[in-house]
Amino acid sequence: MFELLKTDSGSKARLGRLTTSRGVIQTPVFMPVGTQASVKALDTRELREMGTEILLGNTYHLNIRPGMEIIRAAGGLHRFMNWPWPILTDSGGFQVFSLAKIRKVRAHGVEFRSHLDGSALFLGPREAMEIQRLLGSDIAMVFDECPAHDCPPKAALEAVERTLAWARECRQQPRAEGQAVFGIVQGGIDPRLRERCARELAGLDFDGYAIGGVSVGEPEHEMMKAVELTEPHLPERLPRYAMGLGTPAQLVELVARGVDMFDCVLPTRVARNGTAFTRKGTVNIKGGAVKADFDPIEKGCGCFACRNFTRAYARHLLNVNEILGLRLLSVHNSHHYLEVMRDIRGHLAAGTFGEFRRDFAATYVPSRKILSSRVKQALKAEDRG
Repeated sequence: MFELLKTDSGSKARLGRLTTSRGVIQTPVFMPVGTQASVKALDTRELREMGTEILLGNTYHLNIRPGMEIIRAAGGLHRFMNWPWPILTDSGGFQVFSLAKIRKVRAHGVEFRSHLDGSALFLGPREAMEIQRLLGSDIAMVFDECPAHDCPPKAALEAVERTLAWARECRQQPRAEGQAVFGIVQGGIDPRLRERCARELAGLDFDGYAIGGVSVGEPEHEMMKAVELTEPHLPERLPRYAMGLGTPAQLVELVARGVDMFDCVLPTRVARNGTAFTRKGTVNIKGGAVKADFDPIEKGCGCFACRNFTRAYARHLLNVNEILGLRLLSVHNSHHYLEVMRDIRGHLAAGTFGEFRRDFAATYVPSRKILSSRVKQALKAEDRG
């Protein structure tokens, strides 16, 4: 059940509360990505201590490894990974995009070649929903087709038509007890396709709605446009989820456009490359500039890494390939994302979101390198939930 608690007077930002049988989720919310039943480099205790309320897993990857027999024997995904709180599972629809070279889209689903050993696989609406039922996730996503952002108009139309047909089939499938199901809106940046897809999905009465077809290599202005074209046609009383987004600055702007839920691999991915997110932008912790810098990764940050270690120490660990180095940055970056969302919620409650948004944009310097890396790495299916 979703409760809309407050709306911002100067934007479309919303303060809400999403209640599941395993816990209450305060929105806007960021969901750390645990594609393969693990958020990279972090354990569930750390995630909970930094305020994580919901994680994301992936249908395609978990079905391949460890497989449904193992997860079923473990008592479901929550018990398997020792996370008793809410989980959202992606349907595997993103792999329709990311594994384009080893799949064939059919009317009834998608034929894959496993990215591990090339073995033949099939995933369609029935299969995706059955896997998610066995996983026992709290929120399941419908199976959709996510086309490339620069695909021809005909391909975009066909993807929308398949997405709608598959959504209708997903709606009819059995689900785990208490499991919510979200529809996914496609349509690129075509206003008519976005409106059609959103309106027809809304008519199917899902429990929430996601904005898909973003974070697939498009420039930022097209990403924002896709959200702006979709949001007006989504039910106000239900949660809205922008899939696979984004940088901290983008999250603030997307909240202002009416989005409630987010996931992104960036916090842990860039940590593995030695990059830290801060309120002023990104910092290269592997660089020589911090060799003798004995300040924390970010002054004023309350995460475990910043309370106990310095930039110089983290740099040393990263440069001698000690695992602790990437773990410290993963802790900091994940905490940072969650802290930004806590600040957003606090300012929405206080009625000061507009000032927060302006101040954040004024002080945050986006990294072109991070954005470029994000586009390239989006094609790496093993990282994406």
